[in-house]
Amino acid sequence: MSQFPSDIEIAQSATMQHIREIAKKINIQEDDLEYYGKYKAKLPLELQSENPKGKLILVSAMSPTKYGEGKTTMSIGLTDGLNYIGKKAIAALREPSLGPVFGMKGGAAGGGYAQVLPMEDINLHFTGDFSAIEKANNLLAAVIDNNLQNPKYSLNLDPKSIAWKRVMDMNDRSLRQIIIGVGTKANGTMREDGFNITPASEVMAILCLSRDLEDLKFRLGNIYVGKTLDGKAIFARDLKVVGAMAVLLKDALKPNLVQTLEGNPALLHGGPFASIAQGTNTVIATKMGLSLGDYVVTEAGFGADLGAEKFLHIKCEQSGLKPDAVVLVATIRAIKHHAGLGAEDFKTENIEAIAKGFCNLEKHIENMQQFGLNPVVCINAFPDDTPAEYNKLKALCLTKGVTAIVSTAFVDGGNGSAELAEKVIAEIESGKANYQPLYQKNDTIEHKIRTIATRIYGADTVEFSSKSKIQLKMINDLGFNEFQICMAKTPASFSDNEKIIGRPTNFTITVREFEIASGAGFIVPLLGDVMRMPGLPAVPNAERIDIDNDGKIIGLS
Repeated sequence: MSQFPSDIEIAQSATMQHIREIAKKINIQEDDLEYYGKYKAKLPLELQSENPKGKLILVSAMSPTKYGEGKTTMSIGLTDGLNYIGKKAIAALREPSLGPVFGMKGGAAGGGYAQVLPMEDINLHFTGDFSAIEKANNLLAAVIDNNLQNPKYSLNLDPKSIAWKRVMDMNDRSLRQIIIGVGTKANGTMREDGFNITPASEVMAILCLSRDLEDLKFRLGNIYVGKTLDGKAIFARDLKVVGAMAVLLKDALKPNLVQTLEGNPALLHGGPFASIAQGTNTVIATKMGLSLGDYVVTEAGFGADLGAEKFLHIKCEQSGLKPDAVVLVATIRAIKHHAGLGAEDFKTENIEAIAKGFCNLEKHIENMQQFGLNPVVCINAFPDDTPAEYNKLKALCLTKGVTAIVSTAFVDGGNGSAELAEKVIAEIESGKANYQPLYQKNDTIEHKIRTIATRIYGADTVEFSSKSKIQLKMINDLGFNEFQICMAKTPASFSDNEKIIGRPTNFTITVREFEIASGAGFIVPLLGDVMRMPGLPAVPNAERIDIDNDGKIIGLS
């Protein structure tokens, strides 16, 4: 039996259509395309309408495992499946970060025969959006330190109060906490600083939530920088750098058009992580997709406790978008993991483990139902799964009032998700989706956090560290109490301890500290020991990636 080809082998053997041909399928004129080679193009903001008519399908998942659940793969597969059954569907997805590409998680262009192309470009520098976000972020950082250096133009910033961090798009734990300005006075003011990864930059969040260039500039101006020595709040607009930041972001603000393996349109735009940022693609790309197609499939990173919760509470509340259907991706192997089994046991049929591990998926189903959304469960098929295991999981889902359907999109492309597509269409046409947020804008920050922790995670209580209590008072004093909450938490568990799998009970969530994202309109509580700058694993993916003398890339996944 021949070995199934790798993702990159499948991608490199595909025959891509010129991007103008993809554009024609959704009635985009060639003059509207800004080409980045033959297979990528930027789209003008004018292609989005304020009240688009398309239907929005949100794809999220059960709590992820290191074995992979394939949420992006299933999103692409569902898009192809919808087109396979004759619907006009567009994928609206995030751009990958170089950190995971060279680290542990790998790329984010889908897998098998459910991928977006050109895979290598998408997983690497793509159209330069991440670079622009990084440069805009670090321009502000440089101007802040320059202001400290020049008394004549100084805003009298207190160096100890500066909240703005530098970013880079690479996993580098050594940059989490650093000292800058070491040496002579010409090297700047010596102070403590640190780096976040680019997907966690507030500039990334702002780009993803902005409606247009005017809104982008307004939000950039609202970035909180720190306080003066006499306690006055300083924002990016006070440093007169907003215009320059917007110039760097002018092209990054435009969505990117690419294609699936089956030649269906996909909009890739923005790339925040769901564990440490809001985890969804841009409002602009989503609205543009809804303006150009009848159905848009978008995904929210990691499990539904992170990506979907933030999609609903942050993206939907700020944009007015509402999902017409929700899909939760699950795998038999992930169910077994949450039953406590190891990878060595995945190949053995185990109905009891399905019953035991279902508790994790069950909680995610219940969470979506709390929002007024009854999800469809997509079981991403793996070769070692058995029909009996599928039947058990389907029966368990029915006890929660939801349907589970097996997708073989990884192997069969759109045809493998045709049944799933039919079910999702039926769910949309039932008109039962009735999204409602779990907290309101005027609720206190503490109440919002407790609502997420108790209702979504299942925690008993929330504890605030002494540092976070001081920061919480400052947040309220600054008038930021109406902001939404963007939890930074391990994706591996409902709790803030990655080792507690399944559906934990009788646990406490601990808020270690806060980061402020006033331009994005949310507050970031850091839970447990989560960091906004990841580290590399002992053996990073970078060791497997190479390019031959003919320019062919190997090792990407």
